[in-house]
Amino acid sequence: MNWQWFVSADYAQARFVVQHLLALTYLLAFLTAVNQFRPLLGEHGLTPVPRFLAAAGFRRAPSLFHLHYSDRFFAAVAWLGTAVSAAVLAGAADVLPLWASMVVWALLWVLYLSIVNIGQVWYSFGWESLLLEAGFLAIFLGPAHVPPPMPVLWLMCWLLFRVEFGAGLIKMRGDSCWRDLTALYYHHETQPMPGPLSRRFHQLPRPLHRVEVAANHFTQLVVPFGLFAPQPVASVAAVIVVVTQLWLVLSGNFAWLNLVTITLAFAAMGPQVLGWLPVPLPDSPAPVWWLALVLVLTATMVALSYWPVRNMLGRRQVMNRSFNKLHLGNTYGAFGSITRTRYEVVVEGRDGGSRWREYDFKGKPGDPMRRPPQVAPYHLRLDWLMWFCAISPGYGRGWLPRFLEALLRNDRHVLKLLRRNPFPESPPTEVRARFFRYRFTTARERRETGAWWVRDPVGEYVPPVSLDDLAR
Repeated sequence: MNWQWFVSADYAQARFVVQHLLALTYLLAFLTAVNQFRPLLGEHGLTPVPRFLAAAGFRRAPSLFHLHYSDRFFAAVAWLGTAVSAAVLAGAADVLPLWASMVVWALLWVLYLSIVNIGQVWYSFGWESLLLEAGFLAIFLGPAHVPPPMPVLWLMCWLLFRVEFGAGLIKMRGDSCWRDLTALYYHHETQPMPGPLSRRFHQLPRPLHRVEVAANHFTQLVVPFGLFAPQPVASVAAVIVVVTQLWLVLSGNFAWLNLVTITLAFAAMGPQVLGWLPVPLPDSPAPVWWLALVLVLTATMVALSYWPVRNMLGRRQVMNRSFNKLHLGNTYGAFGSITRTRYEVVVEGRDGGSRWREYDFKGKPGDPMRRPPQVAPYHLRLDWLMWFCAISPGYGRGWLPRFLEALLRNDRHVLKLLRRNPFPESPPTEVRARFFRYRFTTARERRETGAWWVRDPVGEYVPPVSLDDLAR
């Protein structure tokens, strides 16, 4: 068989960029786990993993932690993933033999799959599956000295197509504000975690907001088809995707969703765009056994694509669904509906008869005087779930009482998830959660008060509780 069509040294730069951006994303994901897993999911966390493992078998949640779980073992796994991804980012996998490079990428995938599958509500976001699916494909890309396999790059373009086209379809089928081009009248203000520039974006003229929505529809519903066109059309389509994603990076915090999407776009870029990168050209032939594995991978991913395609074409399209526990062949999408008003859950405590003092979170809005921070591509899992709690109390049913209990005990691990503990000396005797309506300040309000937000109390979310109340 003539394998010349199967590999192409012209895409060595594209592979280099894809692999190193994926390694960076893995590094961020493992560091997030190192910093946040113990208070959220550890043995004494808000939703303890041992309890989950006792109820879920290996087939339901494939994970190394079925063999053994302890907080120390988890830390070892997370730090191993951090070290390996940092080494890959530094170029270690580029010089390894082909089989060893595949083992390294497979190790990263297995380690992170093991974390995601026991992560419960904290790891239920679409970018977890997206990283796993992209990371699995990266196993077969090969190191720098062998030519890039084109089917794997095409599969990455297909993954990007599903991300973009699926998101475009869910918007058109979902909230009417996407169809009448008014979605961005609200979204910059009501998105899960606004960033430093979100207020500026929100205050852009409304005609420009309508242009933004129209451009989004073009990027998500038309441009993805160009990824499979001959060069330079595919490169142009990929550049449009990258520019759109950078716009999203500037306007809000979406963890590493934008970073992985940008990474996949580079898989479609030819030497017309990336030829300037000083990447050594492959100088080793591609082994037949590896090419055969790539064929098997391609056939498997084509078969798995049946479910996301059926979902996209169906009338009841769902967002961010994994159809198997390996998180391969997923369906994606975001913001099928847009909230018009921003609500926030504000947590407060008091010691005896003293005044109520507010707990500050690292990312989510709280103090109206504080500018929204830049967090992404890092991910603050507790802050994101607090946004969902403001939409519906059901999102916090399984963990919010334990969170309040941790505050009443001044649990040092949970408090590390917060920006400021107003009770550094001794824990509060009572905590409560209040419901507020938030909006960005106008230009005049900002000049007069220096505030970034205006907030108005709506009501009580959780009434004052003590440790005795929670023990009943």
